[in-house]
Amino acid sequence: MIVLAADHGGFHLKEEVKKHLEAKGVEFVDVGTFSTDSIDYPDIAKKGCEKITSGECEKGLFFCGTGVGISIAANKVKGIRACCCSDHFSAKYTRLHNDANVLCLGGRVVGAGVACELADLFLETEFEGGRHATRVGKIMAIEAE
Repeated sequence: MIVLAADHGGFHLKEEVKKHLEAKGVEFVDVGTFSTDSIDYPDIAKKGCEKITSGECEKGLFFCGTGVGISIAANKVKGIRACCCSDHFSAKYTRLHNDANVLCLGGRVVGAGVACELADLFLETEFEGGRHATRVGKIMAIEAE
């Protein structure tokens, strides 16, 4: 199960990705927002992250205007490794090498077609482990300090 979360700037892109996931039969929970009414991205990021840290969801797809603000907010939550990506290489390698559990996309940066491809790549790519597990461990150790 994955979680979808968006502020008003990412609402439309979330809705497009949601349709794509539904067509593929991907299970998800949508924590909002459900309109273009203004909402602060830190609030919606926290709501989405809670679904991951509780164990209800394994990964998340978060959206705001650029993808940057919601990724910064998400990364403040212990256990979250969020990345903002707008290209295929980054979306793939953030899973392979960083074991990222949240992909953040910008509704004003990427179109729906690219966003759906990035979401698929992110969700389908497994963590490579090995030497990368040591590095991710070091990241998590910093968080624990």
